Amino acid sequence: MSDRPLRSTIRSLAFGLAVALVALAAGSATAAGETLAIRGRIIHTMAGDPIPDGVVVVTDGRIVAVGPAATVAVPADARVLEAAVVTPGLIDAHCVVGLSGYLNQDQDQDQLDASEPVQPELRAFDAYNSRERLVEWVRGFGVTTLHTGHAPGTLVSGQTMVVKTAATAGVLKPTAMVAVTLGDAGRAQGEKKAPGTRAKSVAMLRTELAKGVEYRRKQADPDPEKRPAPDLRLEALARIVAGEWPLLVTADRATDIEAALRVAEEFGIRIVLDSAAESHLLVDRIRAAGVPVILHPTMKRAGSGETENASFETAATLRKAGIPVALQSGYESYVPKTRVVLFEAGVASANGLTIPEALATITIDAARILGVADRIGSLEPGKDADLALFDGDPFEYTTHCTGVVIDGAVVADQPR
Repeated sequence: MSDRPLRSTIRSLAFGLAVALVALAAGSATAAGETLAIRGRIIHTMAGDPIPDGVVVVTDGRIVAVGPAATVAVPADARVLEAAVVTPGLIDAHCVVGLSGYLNQDQDQDQLDASEPVQPELRAFDAYNSRERLVEWVRGFGVTTLHTGHAPGTLVSGQTMVVKTAATAGVLKPTAMVAVTLGDAGRAQGEKKAPGTRAKSVAMLRTELAKGVEYRRKQADPDPEKRPAPDLRLEALARIVAGEWPLLVTADRATDIEAALRVAEEFGIRIVLDSAAESHLLVDRIRAAGVPVILHPTMKRAGSGETENASFETAATLRKAGIPVALQSGYESYVPKTRVVLFEAGVASANGLTIPEALATITIDAARILGVADRIGSLEPGKDADLALFDGDPFEYTTHCTGVVIDGAVVADQPR
């Protein structure tokens, strides 16, 4: 289905439906074990073509059936929800929500510890607050999963995690990646602090990875007496060089992206490029390395410094080249501390991506990059019942998210 007819269909439906078609009882809770039938005038499964007049049946928190309403039987005891458009729950591929809070005060800002340049042992899992109001806020816009954790700002700032946005946090990955920053943001401020230059940053990173290689070698010694004592920092580095955890490398300049790719090749480790404002200048290099990109938010303050070459069309450029791309809300140290990935995908859809491609960057493609596509990212039988319901085209500014389902439970039912 082409973009133009799809948009026309959705707009006409939305006009006729006025504000919303979501039949949710205001304020009523829905247990995860309840049977739901979610009907949509358009259902984007992200596992095939959109389904007009479709239905998704949910039982015990899992999707059990998806298809046209004419062919999918709705159980007699099912609670029926209706919407103009239904999509998989949205995935924010990189943020600090839950570590940073909406107050923007010291007591709710746990996303960055700048006391040392290298701290891979810091776990997002230990700092995440599932009841933070910022989590509730993004959930209301259809975001059901976050890849959140330690922010860019030091050379190695800590671990990230993948978690559902329900108040009772469903952790998909306690540790997903380890955050690294190359470039200005990762350089220490002040005299005689390291790293002070790009060369020092890369040298320090290589030194730490070499320590991980050596620690792993010693831990494998058949003589227990010769094995080193447990060390949380070295344990984390060992898991990186063993390929268990990828590095999430925040790098905007082409020179920093190239440095990250060289380090990955030298140590045979996995990396995911983050922000990557100048990634469109290195398409062939990134594609050859087989590295995915979690692209900078379009609303990131650009036009100068390391993001002066950022482009709204980068997502389309990378995807056209066959590079896996996801979008993020990102992080900057000012209120409101986060954006909404739905908006980011909407901008991408106006700058080279088709509607299905843009939606994929915040659903199935994001799930694949994060390694959780077996559970979320598309509406298919057997997958977690995470859904977002809208009263029109999700990428239209005037559209509202009118319902959110996580693991089969209705967690939001107020138009946002």
